[in-house]
Amino acid sequence: MTIEIRRITALEETALQMPNQPFPLLGQLLVTRDENGWQHHEQLAKKTTWQTFPEEHYQLAPIDQAGFALGAFNQNECVGLAIFEWRWNHDLYLADLKVATTWRQQGIGRQLLRAGARLGQERGVRGLTTIAQDDNLNANRFYLALGFTIGGFNDHDYRFTTQAGKGDVYYYLDLTAGLL
Repeated sequence: MTIEIRRITALEETALQMPNQPFPLLGQLLVTRDENGWQHHEQLAKKTTWQTFPEEHYQLAPIDQAGFALGAFNQNECVGLAIFEWRWNHDLYLADLKVATTWRQQGIGRQLLRAGARLGQERGVRGLTTIAQDDNLNANRFYLALGFTIGGFNDHDYRFTTQAGKGDVYYYLDLTAGLL
């Protein structure tokens, strides 16, 4: 099967409604900072649980105003989606990345990031940034494997929510280094 990565336009706006699907919570990425910078190690869970993010109900006009959306298509079926936002500091922010469960582990996420980085670089973007929850170990492994570096950690965002105790890992990738 050939996957085609293309920018979402009004003709295929329904692709923005690609449903969120469950992902495993295998453990946690523990992040610390010392005199040498950010450090991390994994702590595996005793039992794998599953999480599904709430649906976003994306609309094309606000996405295009803030950035752009890319879809990964198998013929006319959207099997992957990436939402990008322009930033003031020459970074492109990856606001959302999802791949249908049956299409995971096939390089679609990487293809979406590469295509987004190319579009961003055409507009002068020099870096790519995103956030992953510390207990989404697969997402953290994915970004680290692509060459992203940890640039911060926030353990306060979820303190008054049902997800209290979780933290966000901030990732950065220097696109001028040609790592993607």
